Amino acid sequence: MISHRLPASSYLVPIGALALAVGVQLIGVPGGQGHAWVTILVSFITLCVLLTTVFVVLEHAEALAFRLGQPYGTLLLTFAVTTVEVSIIVSMMLHGENNPTLARESVFSTVMIACAGVVGLCLTLGAWQHRQQDLKRQGTSAILSVLTALTVLTLVLPNFTLATDPGSFSPVQLIFVSLCSVLLYASFVFAQTMGHRDDFLDESAAYATNHPGDAVEGAGYTNAILLVIGLVGIVLLAEQVAVGIENGLAALQVKQSDAIVGAFIATLVLLPESVAAVRAALNNELQRSLNIALGSALATIGLTIPAVGMASLITGRELMLGLSSGDTVLLALILSISIHSFGTGRTTVLTGMVHLVVFIAFILLLAVP
Repeated sequence: MISHRLPASSYLVPIGALALAVGVQLIGVPGGQGHAWVTILVSFITLCVLLTTVFVVLEHAEALAFRLGQPYGTLLLTFAVTTVEVSIIVSMMLHGENNPTLARESVFSTVMIACAGVVGLCLTLGAWQHRQQDLKRQGTSAILSVLTALTVLTLVLPNFTLATDPGSFSPVQLIFVSLCSVLLYASFVFAQTMGHRDDFLDESAAYATNHPGDAVEGAGYTNAILLVIGLVGIVLLAEQVAVGIENGLAALQVKQSDAIVGAFIATLVLLPESVAAVRAALNNELQRSLNIALGSALATIGLTIPAVGMASLITGRELMLGLSSGDTVLLALILSISIHSFGTGRTTVLTGMVHLVVFIAFILLLAVP
């Protein structure tokens, strides 16, 4: 057992983030032209604290992940950041006027950032350092099959239903798709943790899996409590920052403001997993890296769609899930490329570059639709 005390920042940052978030929520930020500098200053401080808290939360999640062993540690990190995203989307859906496309844009951005950006970066950097890397095709194929089914059912099928306007589901259809999403994700979690656990494990991760107790002695409960505190602070701060960005884009009459806000939310919540995935790839743990990156996209759809669907049904607010034709093409492209990339069980720098090119195209179309 390794024993050492947590640094002071591990305690102060999550608690400070929660205190700042509660203060901003209760006191508010002065509005009007005379207080513009106050709004900018508060937004800047909030964003800095938010980003710092994300990385501290990652440290607590990784400490717990090491104690639990793989793949439970990866699932813990995935559940943590998905909870953040669900909370932000639902809170923004219920903020002010109805925003029916925010959930769609956030989920789509998460899939594109995870499958194109994060995976591309992991494959490129990992292969650059180790020349080529191996993965387990059984586990990766299972993730991709579930991901393909969920993305098509939730983001493409709404454009072809007849019960309602294109892009939306009727209440019965929304309930059915939400249940299918939960069922498929639960089946994947069962396969990853019990049914076919070995398909998702790196050989180099065997020691951490069989010896989950080689972690910080006595710090497990502390990590868990600080993780929860940090996540609550992140949710409240992110809502404040996202609402400010949304209002600013609306004032500037920027096109696709929902898409930009959705990409911001996705980028923010994926930061911890992105860092963890890149670290794993550099350590030549490609399978664990893919479990984190692709698992985050999978969890986003499997858990976010049912959550926002329930919120839509309860509040009666419209929910638009169907992608535009251009976004549908990008989604089909990255899914088909992923199938080819991982089909051989070995990746190189070229494999990663292909994913990164698609990610750059995604970013370009956000700025120049």
